[in-house]
Amino acid sequence: MRASRLRLRFRRALSGETLSKRASLNMVAAILDYGARLIIGLLLIPLLVSRLGDRTYGVYQLLIRLIGYATPAGGRPSQALKWTIARHQHSEEYDEKRLQVGSALAVWVIFLPLLIVLGGLVAWFSPLILQLPENIHTTVRLAAAFLVADLILTNLLTIPQSVVQGENLGYKSMGLSTLVLFIGGGITTASVLLGGGLIGVTASIAATTAMTGAVFLWVAKRNVHWFGVARPPLKTIRTFLQLSGWFLVWSLVMQLMRATDVVVLGISGSPELVTVYTLSRYVPEAIFSTAAIVISAIMPGLGGLMGAREMQRAANVRSESMSVTWLLATASGTVFLLWQESFLGLWVGPQYYPGPLTSLLIILMVLQFAFIRNDASIIDLTLQLRGKVLLGMLAAGVSIGLAVVLITQLDLGIDGLALGFIGGRSIVAVAYPWLVCRSLGVSPLYQLGGAVRPLALTALLFAVAVTLSPLLTVHSWILLVLATAVSLPLLGVASFLVGLSREQRSRVSRRVRRMLGRS
Repeated sequence: MRASRLRLRFRRALSGETLSKRASLNMVAAILDYGARLIIGLLLIPLLVSRLGDRTYGVYQLLIRLIGYATPAGGRPSQALKWTIARHQHSEEYDEKRLQVGSALAVWVIFLPLLIVLGGLVAWFSPLILQLPENIHTTVRLAAAFLVADLILTNLLTIPQSVVQGENLGYKSMGLSTLVLFIGGGITTASVLLGGGLIGVTASIAATTAMTGAVFLWVAKRNVHWFGVARPPLKTIRTFLQLSGWFLVWSLVMQLMRATDVVVLGISGSPELVTVYTLSRYVPEAIFSTAAIVISAIMPGLGGLMGAREMQRAANVRSESMSVTWLLATASGTVFLLWQESFLGLWVGPQYYPGPLTSLLIILMVLQFAFIRNDASIIDLTLQLRGKVLLGMLAAGVSIGLAVVLITQLDLGIDGLALGFIGGRSIVAVAYPWLVCRSLGVSPLYQLGGAVRPLALTALLFAVAVTLSPLLTVHSWILLVLATAVSLPLLGVASFLVGLSREQRSRVSRRVRRMLGRS
């Protein structure tokens, strides 16, 4: 009876605007923002590499990951708030939602001293941890301090953003947030050209975060009619703090799984090797971040379905999301393997190309993480994080251990890093789908059976691409763009027709039509 009332209220809350429509708008807004970041990166990274130098650019990448380890000290209140709001977006108990916002602010205040102390310590000792020459210690510490300031601002200013996204209204920031990103990119460019160096780059990051936060605060006030803050009782804060605690630990796990690769490579290898690795990984990250944007656009709506106990629909959405991720990854990943050498040669120089097999390992590493991240986000919607976090800690520890051994003992460099992380992450690559299937009430074996055909095609296409890539080289941007423009749609259509079953193709096509408003 209670479930029926929840479903009724959920449908009423979404009358006149379907989940698919909102998801499509959220996706467009997110793609605009990500497209802006991608364009800024493509233009700015060669400038940073040339002005900062290989070593300093590698140090910059290491600092970003190193300061990221202080992220859990912020309590992650915005993350807990986002999924709590998404789970209960159909609820009309607006006072309760304001209490949740108040609880998020309370958690931010509680953790602020810890974040300042821990962030300050990491910033101060970062030159020693990275074993850098003494003459650049002050510069590195100041740059790290700006990254800590950015972290503090992020934890506070993403609270209104979490409300907007949790209410499935992320598209309301469309255009404004994109404009802010271009302004931030302009500030960074000006800083580098004027000789601001590493300090100027990190200061511009904090400035962009502040501007983005102001935009989402305005969007929340304008579009979320209940938006506000209520002073929560201690009991509510404790409950929210407990949930934030799991998100806090998960944030650390994500840092270990996602960012430690650069730190491990920098300490076990060298900053110069980090530069080669991060430049080589740029395109795969772009590919799978695009897939993540598509998936994140539907997550708030999926949370609403799970909150209304419509598990079969939720399971269908999850299946569709995995198919879309695979389709984008396979077609784009094959194109990447074919043209990576030409791209790096034109973009930053041929000396940064790591070779076809290393490129394959990098893309497999990023592809694996994309699927892990999809299921991790679905587990977030259940608000039952204990199993996910503990398994993630195990996988992260095994990943780091394997990578260190392969780099230091076998001298495998980037190859060893990728193999170590692929091996360690395999733990959650198996466990998370099982947790999701259990939550949604579907058979893991059925899900596994549907993945055999797509994965077999991915293996075949990647193998062919690695074999052909040494024979395919272009020396101008025009030819590279034309080659990509021809190969990407051909591979996309082939992957769709050959890799997906008739049922999977039907579901994906239906989902796309709905998101385009043509159902």
